[in-house]
Amino acid sequence: KKFKKFLDHILLLFNFEKKYFDKENINNTFVGHPLLENNTKSKTDLSNLIPKDKKIISIFAGSRSSETSILLPILIDFIKLMTDKFNDYLFVFHATEENKNYINDNIKLANLDNIQVISDENVKSQILSNSVFAVSKSGTVSLEICNAKIPSIIIYKMNFLNYIIVKLLVKTKYANIINIINNKEVIPELIQNECNSNEIFKSVIYFLKNPDYAKKQIQVCEKTLDQIRSKSSSAEEAANILSKYLIS
Repeated sequence: KKFKKFLDHILLLFNFEKKYFDKENINNTFVGHPLLENNTKSKTDLSNLIPKDKKIISIFAGSRSSETSILLPILIDFIKLMTDKFNDYLFVFHATEENKNYINDNIKLANLDNIQVISDENVKSQILSNSVFAVSKSGTVSLEICNAKIPSIIIYKMNFLNYIIVKLLVKTKYANIINIINNKEVIPELIQNECNSNEIFKSVIYFLKNPDYAKKQIQVCEKTLDQIRSKSSSAEEAANILSKYLIS
């Protein structure tokens, strides 16, 4: 109702949103999410970065410093647990230009040599596609992981006061968009107290030891993405709508 007062037209990332705006007679068009488009990117030789005898687990610790500062120590402890049990995994942090130095500094303090930190977007995309698993903070990056057909779990933790406020305001049962659409936990969510190194370790091990379970998750995610994927380019759809308003 408040949007209606100042919006001429709203561009929707997900088609299930349409019914809410139709109800209020707000002009809207589903254009799709750009992360779900299979854009062709230049290939990079990964042989210098990734040893052939290592299986990749992609790690997404968040882009904001508030996220990274909380999740990074937990993720490093998780990697230590994995390293104690296995020696054939390489853990790759998908960083931003802003937080890559912070992540690198903390990894050096942990004295772990089975971790890489990558910030180049083309390289990150290739590494994700070659991963056996992904551990990701809650957010839109989970759509990119699903689109790459990589099994994953979702983690998130914030300070207690913020968590209480969010719990009072948010009405959805789940944090991840795939789970919200399916109204069930397709992708396991380890939120707040459950977001700890031991729980992450147990969840990842379960997936790695049960490939059929991982395969089923990928299949459900694929079907869900088909429901929310635009049939054409989201950028073109958005541009066509905007041009009509600019011309008029």
